Amino acid sequence: MTALSQTLDRPTAARRGWRSDLALIGWQVAYEQRAFWRNRTRAFFSFGMPIMLLLIFASLNNGRIEQLHDIKYVVFFLPGIMAYGIIITQFVNMAGGLAIQRDNGLLKRMRGTPLPGWAYVTGRVGSTALTSVGMAVVMLVIGEVFYGVHLRAEALPAIIIAVLLGAATFAALGMAAVSIIPNAEAAPVVANVLILPLSFISGIWYPMTDAPSWLLDVAKVFPIQRLADTLQTAFDPVNHGSTFAGNDLLILAIWLVVGVRLAMKFWSRESAL
Repeated sequence: MTALSQTLDRPTAARRGWRSDLALIGWQVAYEQRAFWRNRTRAFFSFGMPIMLLLIFASLNNGRIEQLHDIKYVVFFLPGIMAYGIIITQFVNMAGGLAIQRDNGLLKRMRGTPLPGWAYVTGRVGSTALTSVGMAVVMLVIGEVFYGVHLRAEALPAIIIAVLLGAATFAALGMAAVSIIPNAEAAPVVANVLILPLSFISGIWYPMTDAPSWLLDVAKVFPIQRLADTLQTAFDPVNHGSTFAGNDLLILAIWLVVGVRLAMKFWSRESAL
Protein backbone atom coordinates (compact mmCIF):
# COMPACT_ATOMS: atom_id res chain seq x y z
CA MET A 1 0.00 0.00 0.00
CA THR A 2 2.87 2.33 0.76
CA ALA A 3 4.39 1.84 -2.69
CA LEU A 4 0.98 2.34 -4.27
CA SER A 5 0.45 5.54 -2.34
CA GLN A 6 3.84 6.86 -3.44
CA THR A 7 2.99 6.06 -7.06
CA LEU A 8 -0.35 7.86 -6.82
CA ASP A 9 1.31 10.86 -5.19
CA ARG A 10 3.81 11.36 -8.01
CA PRO A 11 1.41 13.21 -10.37
CA THR A 12 0.39 15.45 -7.49
CA ALA A 13 4.03 16.24 -6.72
CA ALA A 14 4.68 16.92 -10.40
CA ARG A 15 1.72 19.31 -10.54
CA ARG A 16 2.99 21.10 -7.46
CA GLY A 17 6.41 21.38 -9.09
CA TRP A 18 4.95 22.93 -12.24
CA ARG A 19 2.84 25.31 -10.21
CA SER A 20 5.88 26.35 -8.22
CA ASP A 21 7.88 26.91 -11.42
CA LEU A 22 5.09 28.95 -12.98
CA ALA A 23 4.78 31.00 -9.79
CA LEU A 24 8.51 31.79 -9.91
CA ILE A 25 8.27 32.86 -13.55
CA GLY A 26 5.15 34.93 -12.86
CA TRP A 27 6.85 36.66 -9.93
CA GLN A 28 9.90 37.47 -12.02
CA VAL A 29 7.79 38.79 -14.92
CA ALA A 30 5.88 41.05 -12.52
CA TYR A 31 9.12 42.29 -10.97
CA GLU A 32 10.70 43.00 -14.36
CA GLN A 33 7.57 44.86 -15.49
CA ARG A 34 7.61 47.08 -12.39
CA ALA A 35 11.31 47.80 -12.85
CA PHE A 36 10.80 48.57 -16.54
CA TRP A 37 7.97 51.07 -16.12
CA ARG A 38 9.56 52.76 -13.11
CA ASN A 39 12.58 53.60 -15.27
CA ARG A 40 10.84 56.25 -17.34
CA THR A 41 13.80 56.89 -19.62
CA ARG A 42 14.12 53.24 -20.57
CA ALA A 43 10.35 52.89 -20.95
CA PHE A 44 10.20 55.90 -23.27
CA PHE A 45 13.01 54.81 -25.57
CA SER A 46 11.93 51.15 -25.63
CA PHE A 47 8.15 51.52 -25.72
CA GLY A 48 7.35 55.14 -26.53
CA MET A 49 9.98 55.95 -29.16
CA PRO A 50 8.76 53.50 -31.85
CA ILE A 51 5.19 54.74 -31.34
CA MET A 52 6.35 58.34 -31.63
CA LEU A 53 8.26 57.50 -34.84
CA LEU A 54 5.09 55.94 -36.25
CA LEU A 55 3.12 59.09 -35.55
CA ILE A 56 5.80 61.35 -37.03
CA PHE A 57 6.54 59.40 -40.22
CA ALA A 58 2.90 58.52 -40.90
CA SER A 59 1.82 62.14 -40.45
CA LEU A 60 4.59 63.61 -42.60
CA ASN A 61 4.23 61.18 -45.49
CA ASN A 62 0.75 60.88 -46.95
CA GLY A 63 1.94 59.55 -50.29
CA ARG A 64 1.64 56.17 -51.92
CA ILE A 65 4.29 53.66 -53.00
CA GLU A 66 3.83 52.79 -56.65
CA GLN A 67 6.42 50.00 -56.57
CA LEU A 68 4.35 48.17 -53.91
CA HIS A 69 0.96 48.02 -55.64
CA ASP A 70 0.35 51.72 -54.98
CA ILE A 71 -0.29 51.17 -51.26
CA LYS A 72 -0.21 54.04 -48.80
CA TYR A 73 3.16 54.70 -47.18
CA VAL A 74 1.75 54.10 -43.70
CA VAL A 75 0.60 50.59 -44.72
CA PHE A 76 4.24 49.81 -45.49
CA PHE A 77 5.75 51.71 -42.57
CA LEU A 78 3.52 50.53 -39.71
CA PRO A 79 4.62 46.85 -39.80
CA GLY A 80 8.21 47.97 -40.38
CA ILE A 81 8.32 50.22 -37.33
CA MET A 82 6.50 47.53 -35.36
CA ALA A 83 9.37 45.17 -36.19
CA TYR A 84 11.89 47.85 -35.21
CA GLY A 85 10.06 48.41 -31.90
CA ILE A 86 10.20 44.69 -31.11
CA ILE A 87 13.92 44.67 -31.87
CA ILE A 88 14.60 47.69 -29.66
CA THR A 89 12.51 46.33 -26.80
CA GLN A 90 14.02 42.86 -26.97
CA PHE A 91 17.59 43.17 -28.24
CA VAL A 92 18.77 46.58 -27.04
CA ASN A 93 16.87 46.46 -23.74
CA MET A 94 17.99 42.91 -22.98
CA ALA A 95 21.65 43.52 -23.86
CA GLY A 96 21.83 46.80 -21.97
CA GLY A 97 20.05 45.51 -18.88
CA LEU A 98 22.17 42.38 -18.59
CA ALA A 99 25.38 44.36 -19.12
CA ILE A 100 24.45 46.67 -16.24
CA GLN A 101 23.56 43.74 -13.96
CA ARG A 102 26.77 41.95 -14.88
CA ASP A 103 28.91 45.00 -14.05
CA ASN A 104 27.04 45.56 -10.78
CA GLY A 105 27.64 41.96 -9.76
CA LEU A 106 23.93 41.21 -9.62
CA LEU A 107 24.22 38.13 -11.83
CA LYS A 108 26.84 36.65 -9.49
CA ARG A 109 24.86 37.47 -6.35
CA MET A 110 21.77 35.89 -7.87
CA ARG A 111 23.42 32.47 -7.68
CA GLY A 112 23.18 32.71 -3.91
CA THR A 113 19.42 33.26 -3.98
CA PRO A 114 16.63 30.65 -4.22
CA LEU A 115 15.70 31.96 -7.69
CA PRO A 116 16.98 29.52 -10.37
CA GLY A 117 18.83 31.00 -13.30
CA TRP A 118 16.33 29.61 -15.80
CA ALA A 119 13.46 31.31 -13.95
CA TYR A 120 15.30 34.63 -14.07
CA VAL A 121 15.97 34.34 -17.81
CA THR A 122 12.42 33.20 -18.56
CA GLY A 123 11.04 36.05 -16.49
CA ARG A 124 13.09 38.64 -18.34
CA VAL A 125 12.14 37.22 -21.72
CA GLY A 126 8.49 37.02 -20.70
CA SER A 127 8.51 40.62 -19.48
CA THR A 128 10.07 42.01 -22.64
CA ALA A 129 7.74 39.88 -24.78
CA LEU A 130 4.77 41.29 -22.86
CA THR A 131 6.05 44.80 -23.53
CA SER A 132 6.47 44.02 -27.23
CA VAL A 133 2.93 42.66 -27.50
CA GLY A 134 1.56 45.73 -25.75
CA MET A 135 3.46 48.04 -28.09
CA ALA A 136 2.22 46.09 -31.14
CA VAL A 137 -1.39 46.40 -29.95
CA VAL A 138 -1.02 50.17 -29.46
CA MET A 139 0.42 50.53 -32.95
CA LEU A 140 -2.40 48.48 -34.47
CA VAL A 141 -4.98 50.70 -32.76
CA ILE A 142 -3.21 53.88 -33.89
CA GLY A 143 -2.96 52.61 -37.45
CA GLU A 144 -6.64 51.65 -37.56
CA VAL A 145 -8.05 54.75 -35.84
CA PHE A 146 -5.84 57.54 -37.16
CA TYR A 147 -4.49 56.30 -40.49
CA GLY A 148 -7.05 53.82 -41.76
CA VAL A 149 -4.68 50.83 -41.81
CA HIS A 150 -7.05 47.88 -41.68
CA LEU A 151 -5.75 44.51 -40.54
CA ARG A 152 -7.69 41.58 -41.95
CA ALA A 153 -8.88 39.05 -39.38
CA GLU A 154 -7.38 36.10 -41.29
CA ALA A 155 -3.94 37.74 -41.13
CA LEU A 156 -4.04 38.13 -37.33
CA PRO A 157 -2.56 34.67 -36.55
CA ALA A 158 0.43 35.45 -38.79
CA ILE A 159 0.94 38.75 -36.94
CA ILE A 160 0.77 37.06 -33.52
CA ILE A 161 3.24 34.33 -34.48
CA ALA A 162 5.63 36.85 -36.06
CA VAL A 163 5.56 39.10 -32.98
CA LEU A 164 6.12 36.23 -30.53
CA LEU A 165 8.80 34.51 -32.62
CA GLY A 166 10.53 37.82 -33.31
CA ALA A 167 10.43 38.73 -29.63
CA ALA A 168 11.96 35.40 -28.59
CA THR A 169 14.62 35.59 -31.31
CA PHE A 170 15.85 39.08 -30.49
CA ALA A 171 15.68 38.45 -26.75
CA ALA A 172 18.00 35.46 -27.20
CA LEU A 173 20.29 37.45 -29.47
CA GLY A 174 20.31 40.31 -26.94
CA MET A 175 21.49 37.90 -24.22
CA ALA A 176 24.15 36.56 -26.54
CA ALA A 177 25.33 40.07 -27.45
CA VAL A 178 26.36 40.74 -23.84
CA SER A 179 29.39 38.54 -24.51
CA ILE A 180 30.89 41.18 -26.83
CA ILE A 181 29.89 44.21 -24.76
CA PRO A 182 32.91 45.25 -22.66
CA ASN A 183 30.97 47.24 -20.05
CA ALA A 184 27.57 48.74 -19.29
CA GLU A 185 28.49 52.18 -20.64
CA ALA A 186 29.27 50.71 -24.04
CA ALA A 187 26.07 48.65 -24.19
CA PRO A 188 23.81 51.21 -25.95
CA VAL A 189 26.52 52.00 -28.50
CA VAL A 190 27.33 48.38 -29.32
CA ALA A 191 23.67 47.38 -29.49
CA ASN A 192 22.73 50.23 -31.83
CA VAL A 193 25.79 49.66 -34.02
CA LEU A 194 24.62 46.08 -34.49
CA ILE A 195 21.01 47.03 -35.21
CA LEU A 196 20.76 50.48 -36.81
CA PRO A 197 22.81 49.92 -40.02
CA LEU A 198 20.95 46.66 -40.72
CA SER A 199 17.60 48.38 -40.21
CA PHE A 200 18.32 50.72 -43.15
CA ILE A 201 18.90 47.84 -45.56
CA SER A 202 16.09 45.67 -44.19
CA GLY A 203 13.12 47.59 -45.58
CA ILE A 204 11.96 49.16 -42.31
CA TRP A 205 12.18 52.86 -43.15
CA TYR A 206 11.61 52.80 -46.93
CA PRO A 207 11.10 50.21 -49.69
CA MET A 208 14.22 48.50 -51.00
CA THR A 209 12.82 47.93 -54.48
CA ASP A 210 15.59 49.91 -56.18
CA ALA A 211 18.45 48.59 -54.03
CA PRO A 212 21.26 46.51 -55.58
CA SER A 213 20.56 42.78 -55.56
CA TRP A 214 23.72 42.03 -53.56
CA LEU A 215 22.54 44.37 -50.79
CA LEU A 216 19.16 42.64 -50.68
CA ASP A 217 20.91 39.28 -50.44
CA VAL A 218 22.96 40.53 -47.48
CA ALA A 219 19.82 41.81 -45.70
CA LYS A 220 18.03 38.49 -46.17
CA VAL A 221 20.68 36.70 -44.12
CA PHE A 222 19.79 38.64 -40.98
CA PRO A 223 16.62 38.37 -38.87
CA ILE A 224 15.71 42.09 -39.03
CA GLN A 225 14.67 41.91 -42.66
CA ARG A 226 12.86 38.62 -42.06
CA LEU A 227 10.76 40.00 -39.21
CA ALA A 228 9.91 43.18 -41.13
CA ASP A 229 9.03 41.21 -44.27
CA THR A 230 6.80 38.80 -42.33
CA LEU A 231 4.78 41.64 -40.82
CA GLN A 232 4.62 43.63 -44.07
CA THR A 233 3.35 40.56 -45.93
CA ALA A 234 0.50 40.25 -43.43
CA PHE A 235 -0.42 43.93 -43.78
CA ASP A 236 -0.22 44.12 -47.57
CA PRO A 237 -3.84 44.49 -48.83
CA VAL A 238 -2.94 42.65 -52.05
CA ASN A 239 -2.32 39.43 -50.14
CA HIS A 240 -5.21 37.24 -49.08
CA GLY A 241 -5.66 34.36 -46.68
CA SER A 242 -3.47 33.70 -43.66
CA THR A 243 -0.36 35.32 -45.29
CA PHE A 244 2.14 33.15 -43.42
CA ALA A 245 5.64 33.90 -44.72
CA GLY A 246 7.12 30.43 -44.26
CA ASN A 247 10.68 31.17 -45.37
CA ASP A 248 10.94 34.28 -43.22
CA LEU A 249 9.61 32.46 -40.16
CA LEU A 250 12.06 29.62 -40.78
CA ILE A 251 15.04 32.00 -40.87
CA LEU A 252 13.79 33.66 -37.69
CA ALA A 253 13.58 30.25 -36.03
CA ILE A 254 17.14 29.44 -37.11
CA TRP A 255 18.37 32.71 -35.61
CA LEU A 256 16.44 31.87 -32.44
CA VAL A 257 18.37 28.60 -32.14
CA VAL A 258 21.65 30.42 -32.77
CA GLY A 259 20.80 33.06 -30.18
CA VAL A 260 19.85 30.46 -27.57
CA ARG A 261 23.08 28.53 -28.10
CA LEU A 262 25.22 31.66 -27.79
CA ALA A 263 23.24 32.86 -24.78
CA MET A 264 23.79 29.50 -23.07
CA LYS A 265 27.54 29.91 -23.54
CA PHE A 266 27.36 33.35 -21.95
CA TRP A 267 25.43 32.04 -18.93
CA SER A 268 27.78 29.08 -18.59
CA ARG A 269 30.74 31.42 -18.48
CA GLU A 270 29.02 33.69 -15.94
CA SER A 271 28.23 30.70 -13.74
CA ALA A 272 31.86 29.58 -13.84
CA LEU A 273 33.19 32.92 -12.65
